[in-house]
Amino acid sequence: MQRITLRERPGWRDKANEVGFGFHEMYGEPYWLDDAAYTFTLEEIETSIEEPSQELHDMCMDLVGDIVGNEEILERLAIPQDHHDLVRHSWERGDRHLYGRFDLAYDGTGPAKLLEYNADTPTSVFETAYFQYEWLTDMIALGHLPSNADQYNLLQETLIDAFRQFPEEPIFHFAAVTENDEDRGTTVYLMNCAIQAGHRVALLDMADIGIDEGGRFADLDGRIIERCFKLYPWEFLLREPFADRLSSAGQVFVEPAWKSVLSNKGLLPLLWNRHPGHPNLLASYFLDDPAAAALTDYVRKPLLSREGENVTIFERGREMLAAPGDYGAEGFVLQAYAPLFRSDTGYAVLGSWVVGDRACALGMREDTSRITANLSRFVPHVILD
Repeated sequence: MQRITLRERPGWRDKANEVGFGFHEMYGEPYWLDDAAYTFTLEEIETSIEEPSQELHDMCMDLVGDIVGNEEILERLAIPQDHHDLVRHSWERGDRHLYGRFDLAYDGTGPAKLLEYNADTPTSVFETAYFQYEWLTDMIALGHLPSNADQYNLLQETLIDAFRQFPEEPIFHFAAVTENDEDRGTTVYLMNCAIQAGHRVALLDMADIGIDEGGRFADLDGRIIERCFKLYPWEFLLREPFADRLSSAGQVFVEPAWKSVLSNKGLLPLLWNRHPGHPNLLASYFLDDPAAAALTDYVRKPLLSREGENVTIFERGREMLAAPGDYGAEGFVLQAYAPLFRSDTGYAVLGSWVVGDRACALGMREDTSRITANLSRFVPHVILD
């Protein structure tokens, strides 16, 4: 694993804008880097990233039944008590899920370590599946990369195949906070994948989901929402004013309600308890677990948090770095610290994608901070042997 610099593609910003990637800059800072790449060997990809990601996903899926069937654990994960049955029944029905992203620490010298599982509303899917692949083909055509350069990137075709597994409803709705450019761009890309899978689609804002006279979810045109991808986290949805209607929603929402237990940082100590010493896991504990006292270098994470908010790094028990935010009221977990790949430009986190139940792709983000946050940059990767 290395970070290399290259000449950027002429006119790449125009290309980005043409395909709806207007958020290649965010908050006045570059988000996409066209003149850099992370390189891997094929063996690294297969044995250190793809295989462990598949195993981690299988381990997570093996846990879900035990979590949703245990009231104490659901309370530990801050799932509102009124919605325990919603989550449980979603799993028992076998509600179909779509995708997720593991965030991994890996520097090329040892096993990849799970930092967290973004199992509900992961973004950077368009950048991974489409734009970094276009970058690869352009770089080969320009002679900046050898003709045999490759990527670990089956994300788009795997997404299309996954959408084919969903029944063809009259309309497959897609909902997001559409004023957010990144969320809208991610959702529109997933809509395109659904279209390629044969679905009729419609985009709506989360605020425009209504309830009809029969108590069913409906859009602004009065059409019943039979199936809806929502780029909106379950921890928010379960606390919305209409949350009491969710129990009658059946299989409407993608991701399904049971995904709320995998996108929760409380998953980390549950995995560690089930698989202590696993090479791809970091020792993790709930805050009140006496075993946590053995940790010296560790990270404190809120059960529910996004973009690194309210994450704190401790070294030898002393606070060294803390990110601000509005999370933490529901509780925290402690996780052993794992160093990230470091270069002159910052720290890198690997985003390993799982679609359905298949590990299938890699996206790289880097940040000047050890806590990856909303100003992190997306950097393409390439396999060079």
